[in-house]
Amino acid sequence: MKKKLYTAIGLMSGTSMDGVDVSLIRSDGFNEFVNVLDEYFEYDKNLHQQLIELRNLILTIDDLELYTSRLNELEREITVFHSKIVSQISLDYKDEIDFVGFHGQTIFHSPNKNITKQLGDGKLMSQLTKKRVVYDFRQEDILNRGQGAPLTPIFHNLLSKNIIKKNNINFPICFLNIGGISNITKINKNDENLEINIEAFDAGPGNCMIDEWVRKNSKNNFDSNGSIAKSGKVDQLILNQAIDNFKIESFKTSLDIKDFDISFARGLSLEDGCATITNFTAYLISRGVEYANDNNIPIKYLVCGGGRKNNFLIQNIKDYLSNKKNISLSSIDDYDYNGDFIESQAFGYLAIRSFLNLPISYPKTTGCEVPTVGGKLVENF
Repeated sequence: MKKKLYTAIGLMSGTSMDGVDVSLIRSDGFNEFVNVLDEYFEYDKNLHQQLIELRNLILTIDDLELYTSRLNELEREITVFHSKIVSQISLDYKDEIDFVGFHGQTIFHSPNKNITKQLGDGKLMSQLTKKRVVYDFRQEDILNRGQGAPLTPIFHNLLSKNIIKKNNINFPICFLNIGGISNITKINKNDENLEINIEAFDAGPGNCMIDEWVRKNSKNNFDSNGSIAKSGKVDQLILNQAIDNFKIESFKTSLDIKDFDISFARGLSLEDGCATITNFTAYLISRGVEYANDNNIPIKYLVCGGGRKNNFLIQNIKDYLSNKKNISLSSIDDYDYNGDFIESQAFGYLAIRSFLNLPISYPKTTGCEVPTVGGKLVENF
C-alpha cells in the first residue's frame, strides 16, 4: 500500500549566519521524495551582525543566563523573519502545506554538558503562519546521550538510493557536507536496517575558520570560490605547528565553531592567512575522510554545503587524499541535486518523520543510546 505524501517547508540557517535556506518538499517520510522549490533569503546587515556578536559572547552555559534578554529579543526577530518566508511561500504555493521544519539559528552547542541552543520560537511561528511547526530537533537526541548532530544522515540515506539507482555507482557511498562544520555520512549498502546501515560524524571545521579570518581582515564575509586563499601562500611552518598543536581525538564527539581558533595565523597577510587556514581546514577534513575509508574498496564522496564552492579548499582536500586511490570526491550538483539546499530539504523531511514518530537519529549517527524521534510539534492557531 502506497504511503501518504506530506508537504513540508524546511528552514535552515547555518553557522555563517548570513541568511535562511528554504526548501519545499513532498515525502512520505520513508523513501519517496520530491523537491518542489529551493530559495535563499538573506539577513539584513544589522541582524547578521547582531547574531555574530551575540554568538561570540555566548561561551559558557552561564552566558546563556547572562544574556537572556538579548537572546529573547533576537529569537523573536529570527522567528518573525522565518515566519514571513513561510507565509510568502504559502501564498505562492496553492496546495496545503502540512508542516514547517524550523531548525532555528544555533547560538551555543555543548552536548557534553547536555545543552544545545537554537534561536527559534516554534509556538510563535505557528501562531504567525497558521501552520503546524516542528522545531527543537536536537534536544531529544542529547537527552538520549547523543551529540545532537549531525541530523541530516537519515536524509542522505534517502538521497543515496535515488543517486545509486540513476547512476553507475556502488555502495558504500559517502556525503561530505562542508558547512560551518564538516560532517560525513557513510551509507554502507541498500539496507532498510538504518540502525546499522548509516554511520555519521562531524569531521572537522568547514567554512567557520576561513569565514572568521576573512571577516576580521577584510570587508568580505567569506572567501568566494577560494580566490583570496588562492592568491596567497601557505606558511608551511605555521601550518605544521597548527597541525601538531591541534588534534581531533575522537570522531564520536560533535563539534562547534568555538572549538576552533584562528589565532595561529596572526600576523600573516589576508591572503597568506587565508591560504594557511584553508589548508589546515582541508587537512582536518581529509583526516575525517580517511577515518571513514573502507580499506581499498572504491568509495564515492558527494560534496555538499557552501564549502564545495571553495575551489582552493576542495583541491587541498584532494591533495591530502592523493595517495588514497579508492576515494573520489564529486560535487552533489553533478547528480542533479543543488548542494546549497540539502540541509533545508532535510529539515522538511525530518519534520515529516517527527510527525510520523519515526527516528531521525541513530546510535551510529549521533551516538544516542537508542534510535531517537526528535523535534517538537506545535499547532498554535
